[in-house]
Amino acid sequence: MSTNKSFSTETSERYSRALFEIANEAKELDKIESDIKNFQTLLNSSSEIKNFIQNPTVGINNQNKAVTILSEKLDFTKILKNFFLLLIEKRRILFLNKIIESFLKLCSKKRGEMKASLISSKKLTSSELDKISQELSKSMGSTIKFDYKVDEKLIGGLKLQLGSFMVDTSIKNKLKKFEKAMLES
Repeated sequence: MSTNKSFSTETSERYSRALFEIANEAKELDKIESDIKNFQTLLNSSSEIKNFIQNPTVGINNQNKAVTILSEKLDFTKILKNFFLLLIEKRRILFLNKIIESFLKLCSKKRGEMKASLISSKKLTSSELDKISQELSKSMGSTIKFDYKVDEKLIGGLKLQLGSFMVDTSIKNKLKKFEKAMLES
């Protein structure tokens, strides 16, 4: 592993990879991915639950009880429930957000999906987004999933980031280039 990664990043990747491999071996990857997405939604919508589960001052027994109750209510697989209990026991539950993100990236990668960031100057329709996704997917040979945002400061055009590849057709960027060229001459 790279020495540039932080302890939390390395730890999160290690735990998420372990969960991914166990879920894949048990042929429960799809169910666990779905459960994790549901759990992530719950954590993002309830700061009380998130704080309780991730608070290092809360006792391990109380955190275990909370995760056990949530696991039953949300119908988690035994693997996922035990994984969360292990995170609590090892005091790695603090890294839960990073572990979830890393796990979901591994699932996307297994399906051959790539993440891209798309920013437009105006709101695009779902059919326009689908067309852009289909064209990029065809040219890249992988399914492209967008993190889509609208930024009216772009004036017009699009910004697309796919890994280290960046396309910026925004008018704001073109104006900056003209300004730079005029200052240099």
